Amino acid sequence: MGRSVPAARDPELAAVWAAVAAVTDPEVPVLTIEDLGVLRSVDRVDGRIVVTITPTYSGCPAMQYIADRVEDALSGTGSVGEVRTVLSPAWTTDWMSEEGRRKLTDYGIAAPVTVRTRIACPRCSSRRTRPISEFGSTACKALYRCEDCLEPFDYFKELL
Repeated sequence: MGRSVPAARDPELAAVWAAVAAVTDPEVPVLTIEDLGVLRSVDRVDGRIVVTITPTYSGCPAMQYIADRVEDALSGTGSVGEVRTVLSPAWTTDWMSEEGRRKLTDYGIAAPVTVRTRIACPRCSSRRTRPISEFGSTACKALYRCEDCLEPFDYFKELL
């Protein structure tokens, strides 16, 4: 399931998409829900706007907060609608945008990689890194350490 970005032929849907796409992730505030791929679609169903979001994992504690912020953004556009959370298909790190991956690295969190390789340090770019713990500051991150600059860093886990 790809993202359903509204076409320019429906200015209301495009305006709602723009407003809700700017909602940031409370755990990694440099990322928007669009960067993460959590924002799946903005559609018109029976005359109402329906914003569909998918959590990064089914138990994500941030989803209610995100849904509330999406509702705020939706109502800020003057549109009437609802927010739906769907679990299938399950979110994957493949849904993250390249911009989102860049923002993660700039923020000091190693972006997920699709090929199992040494994780690059987001501070010095060294690949001489090692995992410290598979469980980091949130469930979607692991804790790593760079053997060159000696700094610990989070790695945003790959989910396929």
